[in-house]
This record gives sequence, C-alpha cells and structure tokens, in this order.
Amino acid sequence: MPLPPSYSAYQALIAPARRRSELWRLLPAAILIAGAYTLPLLVLSAFLTAEYGSLITAALIERMVRGDTPGGMLLLLWTFLGLALGPMAAVRIIHGRGAGTLFGPSIAVTLRAFIRVFVAVLALQVALMPLTLSGADLQPGIGLATLLGYLPFALTGILIQTGAEEVLFRGYLQSQLAARFRSPLIWIGIPSALFAWGHYLPEEYGANAGMIALWAAFFGVLAADLTARSGSLGAALGFHMANNVVALLIVGIGGTLDGLALWTLPIDLTDPAVARPALIVDFATMIVSWLLARLALRV
Repeated sequence: MPLPPSYSAYQALIAPARRRSELWRLLPAAILIAGAYTLPLLVLSAFLTAEYGSLITAALIERMVRGDTPGGMLLLLWTFLGLALGPMAAVRIIHGRGAGTLFGPSIAVTLRAFIRVFVAVLALQVALMPLTLSGADLQPGIGLATLLGYLPFALTGILIQTGAEEVLFRGYLQSQLAARFRSPLIWIGIPSALFAWGHYLPEEYGANAGMIALWAAFFGVLAADLTARSGSLGAALGFHMANNVVALLIVGIGGTLDGLALWTLPIDLTDPAVARPALIVDFATMIVSWLLARLALRV
C-alpha cells in the first residue's frame, strides 16, 4: 500500500505487521495486553491485603494513584511494566513477529531518533522554564538532593511509563492498522482517539475533562506523525519522555502526580478559568516541540 511521500520511512514498521494483519487478531491481542497490565496489579493488591489488611491497602493504592509522594509516584510509574510487555508478547504470540519490529528497523536507528528528539525537546522545555518558575504560586517540592537520590529509579520509571504507552498506541496498534488501511486518518486517528479516551477522567478533571482528552488526542497525533516520518518508535518516545520528565520531575501540578517534582503549581484542574489558559499554552508548546523534533530528525 503506498504511503504519502513524507511517510515513506514508515514502511519499516508496517512491513512486519502485514504478515498477520487480520483485524480479528486485535481482539485476542487486546485481551492479552489487558491481562499483562492488570494481573500484576491484582497480585500486588492481594499481597498488600494479605500483609497489611484491606484498609491500609486501599490507602496505599490511593496514594499510588495520586502519585503525591516519591514512593507512590515510583510505584505508579513501574506498574506500567506489564503494559509495556503486553504488546511485545501479543506480536509474538498472535501476529508471529518479533517484539523488535515494534520499535524500528534496528536498535541504532531507534536509539538515534530517541536521543535527537529527547535532547531537542528537553532543551526547549528547559529554555522555557524561567517563564514557569517566575510564577508567584510556585511552591517547593521534594528538593534537589532528594530528587537526585531517586533520579535513577524515576528516569527508569518514566521510560517504562512512556515506553508502554508508545509501544501500545504507536508501535503496536498504529502499525497493525496501517498494515490494513491506507489512510492515515484511520491508523493515526483511531490510536489517538483511544489514547484520548484513556485520559478522559471527568471525576478528576470535571469541566476540563474534555479539554484534557483533546490535549491527549492532539499529542497522540503528533507522536504518530513523528513515528511515521522517522520510521521508528524512537522519535515518539523521545518526544513523550522529554515532556513527562519536565511535568513529573521539574514542575508538577500540586497534589496530582507531583511526588517527585522539584516544584509544584497549585492549579485546580477542575476549574476552567484556571486550567484552560495553562492548557492553551501547553498546546502551543507542544506544537513548537513537534516542529523542533522534526528539525532534529530532518524529516
């Protein structure tokens, strides 16, 4: 199936998916991936309940979901390991191809794209940091010395979390759909819509839930575009990880996934008057980051 000229490099990820690209295979793959993600969580919950009782377990899981302590945040990040391994198992068992085909034509190509995009986008985010740090509402977080102690585990956890989402949505689902459908509206649109649906949390974000889901969809489209232009998952992973390093380790949202952040901003994510201006700025930053990533990749 011919691709738009700007996406010709994407054949490297589509070609291995064509061998067993029947759509029905997505259903058992989804069950396998869901099981790989949820089974370790159930085992963890059962272990904690047996050791500490149901009340303490519920409190620990709540702190983990909120991610407002270093331990809770690390645990949350590392729970994505099952979600990362699920698609790798699915392509081997259900589609008969190697897990490496989810990432690109070679380790060198994938790693090179990751480093170029990660460094470029992180540099942009750091350059813009004085604008954020000048805010009057900024509050201190865990402190530099404490962060440095957690940093190896935090960076590994962020790599696991972002890698899991990229492997699932851009590496697996996008390539399997692209092997069946010519139009990028399908193989970019569907994974991005599902990515947005996973970020639609009205109980947490109230009136802003739709806006945040739209942000996630837009992020998914840009990450998908970088994957198709570069022909490897490294670009999208670098794009995603650079954003999350800043959001989780440098300036976090107070009370929400800020357990490892150097500073926090007390933003009420349910208040449109407060959150939507920040989201609009984030949209603009995301576009500039995507353009910079393309410049770094020369695509």
